[in-house]
Amino acid sequence: MKGSLFDDVPEELSEEVFETLCENDGVKIERILSRGHASPEGFWYDQAWNEFVLVVQGSAGLRIGNEKTVRVLNAGDHLNIGAHTRHRVEWTDPTCDTIWLAVHYP
Repeated sequence: MKGSLFDDVPEELSEEVFETLCENDGVKIERILSRGHASPEGFWYDQAWNEFVLVVQGSAGLRIGNEKTVRVLNAGDHLNIGAHTRHRVEWTDPTCDTIWLAVHYP
């Protein structure tokens, strides 16, 4: 089925939107929509699976583990986050939609 990552972006994004595009045999591909969102204060992702993220549009700041510097991702930038690597979203651009493509895999 054909689709576009740019289709059906809600006008209001009071919360981040996570949409599963496809899933099979332990692999999940999702679109994430953000507009000025960040992980809740003190919250860290610590997933049992690997995650490849690509910023398709917009920008975001990710903090990985105990790194002192926030990694800035702009459109076209990608990052592979290993299983059980603590990470959090410090910020996403509040002036435009940040569209992510995330691939979760074993």
